[in-house]
Amino acid sequence: MELSLATRTVGEHTVLEVGGEVDVYTAPRLRERLIELIDAGHRKIVVDLARVDFLDSTGLGVLVGALKRLRPAGGTFGLACDKEPLLKIFRITALDQVFPIFPTVGAATGEDPDGPTGVTGAVPTP
Repeated sequence: MELSLATRTVGEHTVLEVGGEVDVYTAPRLRERLIELIDAGHRKIVVDLARVDFLDSTGLGVLVGALKRLRPAGGTFGLACDKEPLLKIFRITALDQVFPIFPTVGAATGEDPDGPTGVTGAVPTP
């Protein structure tokens, strides 16, 4: 399956919509796009994983790398994901303690009045 990447702006946040499979073959494209965004000065980034069907360790590594690159620049990096199989991966790897994970882009950006505001908290894990 192919990887699709699309960028949009929600308030002060840059949202990178990811679709398809993020694996050893497609992760370099995701890495390149995240580096482009960070190098272009985007400091509030939300990665929307709603259309991701598969995420492997290479994809996780790309997300961690982007977070590490953005933090020293004073940026925020959150994930929007409500798919249980993906959330399980984040819990098993304890990356749910590293990334702020929100159920929707609206919750991650503060645009959803019923969700948390800003990229500051994580989805509670059972």
